Amino acid sequence: MRHFHNLHEMRHSASLANKVFIQRDYSQGTACRFQTKFPLELNSRMEQALFEETVKTLNSYYAEAEKIGGQSYLEGCLACATAYVIFLCLETRYEKVLKKISGYIQEQNEKIFAPRGLLLTDPIERGMRVIEVSVFEDHGSGSSTPSSSCHSSGGSSSSSNSAAPGAGDAR
Repeated sequence: MRHFHNLHEMRHSASLANKVFIQRDYSQGTACRFQTKFPLELNSRMEQALFEETVKTLNSYYAEAEKIGGQSYLEGCLACATAYVIFLCLETRYEKVLKKISGYIQEQNEKIFAPRGLLLTDPIERGMRVIEVSVFEDHGSGSSTPSSSCHSSGGSSSSSNSAAPGAGDAR
């Protein structure tokens, strides 16, 4: 397996081998939270501790975004008072945290995932249903892994895995 130095190099010199989907974790309610169970498909690509730390950090950012406090209350009151026109010139706290998450994912891709031939997709691009990890292989590796194979990690019920997450997401 060849190690890639950056996202640009990986996208241009590698082909997509498969995708791994990290499912939402509803064990503690409906708040946005993802499973931290390490997918076996990534076993040869990255350390379990790095993966789990990334997902735990994402989960903490989503908890921060959904936290209701004085600022959220004030934003709601201003929105009602201005017929939501305020949001044309004011970025909400939730939007600020989502930008922070996007920056974190970009950083993780550059430092951890891309060098291992992996690409983490921002969950917002998948409707907050899954964290998608694309697994790339070097064009010169000669592997015959089909590019359309999908694997789902975690998911305790068969109904959650019956429809492939992201199927229909065209790129």
